[in-house]
Amino acid sequence: MDLSSLTLLVEILDAGNLSQAARKLKMTRANVSYHLNQLEKSVGVQLVRRTTRRVEPTEVGARLYEHGRSIVNEVLAAQETIATLGQGLQGRVGLSVPSGYGQMVMSPWLLEFKRLYPGIVLDVLFENRVDDLVRDGVDIAVRVMPEPPPLLVARDLGSVRYLACASTAWAAQHGLPDSLEALRAAPVITSGVVGRQLRLRAYQGEAREEITLEPTLISEHFPFLRDAILGGLGVGLVPDYVVQDAIAAGQVLTALDHYRLSIFGTHMYLLYMPNRHQTRAVRTCIDFILGQSRG
Repeated sequence: MDLSSLTLLVEILDAGNLSQAARKLKMTRANVSYHLNQLEKSVGVQLVRRTTRRVEPTEVGARLYEHGRSIVNEVLAAQETIATLGQGLQGRVGLSVPSGYGQMVMSPWLLEFKRLYPGIVLDVLFENRVDDLVRDGVDIAVRVMPEPPPLLVARDLGSVRYLACASTAWAAQHGLPDSLEALRAAPVITSGVVGRQLRLRAYQGEAREEITLEPTLISEHFPFLRDAILGGLGVGLVPDYVVQDAIAAGQVLTALDHYRLSIFGTHMYLLYMPNRHQTRAVRTCIDFILGQSRG
């Protein structure tokens, strides 16, 4: 067994299927399959279980993967040390951040990070996808969710509070909803609806209620939602960071404050792969984001 065979196994299991591994390795799928078969013949046991969509390691394959991942990480670390010897901090960091939180909270952080580390290339995606968060080209993902995926390292960035809110003009004309049932009758402005309906969870202590709403205005662009709320188009169901300055200025009023409201979850997490080699640039970015969230 040589290093290239071990690297091949690591790439296949990281990719999750032969086709994706082939694209990353710039090989044909048949070639990847052939080399995997040769590796399994050389060790005398099956290392990977193949299905139509995914590959999963056998018990022996998982153990061999751990050794291979450690070796690959050490090689990458050595290459990085040589490449950056005598130079300032360099490298590339791929970030996937939520569209709203990324635009309205993280953008100033990331711009400051770039000023501090001009040699680092930042590749930032503003997206809300929840499947395959950390994939090729993405080193770090930030998401709001009830619980982080079990296979990823999760660093808590703090809680997210959702508000029911409206402009003072709208509240003066229509009145703020004073119950969850009253919210059903209001024109709701929010994000992230699948189909036409929104499932809103509301907590009071240990008690939980859930209602289904049909929003009148939906967007993943949070500045647009903010403008709609300030423009008096209805009741917003948005994270507090979207309107907190408008609340402080007396432009927006909140309702249902005795509830803890949730749409996607109540915590923000920074996520990354547990076994993937982290360059100095990625580690520095993770520490910077964690510092900003606590500051």
